[in-house]
Amino acid sequence: MASTQSRRSRTAGAFDIRLVIGALIGIYGIVLICLGLFNATDAELDRADGMNVNLWAGLGMLALSILMALWAWWRPIVIPPETTTDER
Repeated sequence: MASTQSRRSRTAGAFDIRLVIGALIGIYGIVLICLGLFNATDAELDRADGMNVNLWAGLGMLALSILMALWAWWRPIVIPPETTTDER
């Protein structure tokens, strides 16, 4: 007799690829934000016509990371329950 726990469907949780990719993009985004805030030189800003590219790219990556986490939370991947037959 199978327990009710094994019959219920589960979600992928931390193994959802959207969370893994979102976390990596978020980490890179935070690094770029820090570089844009604390390491931007005048020469780099002049090359980019006065725009802080690292800061804006980091903010975009952080926003994408948050959207991917929200997507995984709103629409989780459901793993169907395993159907096993008891053959004796």
